[in-house]
Amino acid sequence: MAARGVVGIFFLSAVPLVCLELRRGIPDIGIKDFLLLCGRIFLLLALLTLIISVTTSWLNSFKSSQVYLKEEEEKNEKRQKLVRKKQQEAQGEKASRYIENILKPHREMKLRKLEERFYQMTGEAWKLSSGHKLGIPDLPEEPSQTAEEVVTVALRCPSGNVLRRRFLKSCSSQVLLDWMMRIGYHTSLYSLSTSFPRRPLAVEGGQSLEDVGITVDTVLILEEKEQTN
Repeated sequence: MAARGVVGIFFLSAVPLVCLELRRGIPDIGIKDFLLLCGRIFLLLALLTLIISVTTSWLNSFKSSQVYLKEEEEKNEKRQKLVRKKQQEAQGEKASRYIENILKPHREMKLRKLEERFYQMTGEAWKLSSGHKLGIPDLPEEPSQTAEEVVTVALRCPSGNVLRRRFLKSCSSQVLLDWMMRIGYHTSLYSLSTSFPRRPLAVEGGQSLEDVGITVDTVLILEEKEQTN
């Protein structure tokens, strides 16, 4: 469209010049010269049109290539953003799996060990296992210090801790085993013995603490049983 406009402008500007030449040379010009002049003019117009067309086509192709390059750059940038986003998501999922599968179990195990150590040191190892609490009867209420017929039993644990509790002399001797299990030492693994003289404490059903010889404040030793194959 631009080439046609340029050719039209050139043609209109050339018409007065042609008329002027024709006016000056009418007496001497012939039909052959006139036709030759017209041919030259049209040849010049055709050459100019070709030059303009080629130039316009080149400019259009250059603009198209620039637009294409810009579009390609935008597409590449979008692809790079998408790739970076996927990489970040993959890294996030990998970090989440690492935290869930490695760090979290490691922290839980560490906390569990600290909790076990704490309860073992405080003599409350029974809190670590609900199995030891099943089937264990409730302990009788601890009598006050001013109550009559009361003895204090000190239990020396394998950890070195000493736990104390008051009991009535008349209460069943089985309460000592219940207390032992309550603090986390199962009767199948541990036994009670007197401190002096050192002998196993015979706890039989129906006997009271007074019957088994605990009539005054007493220290009992909690020791591990020998395991047989």
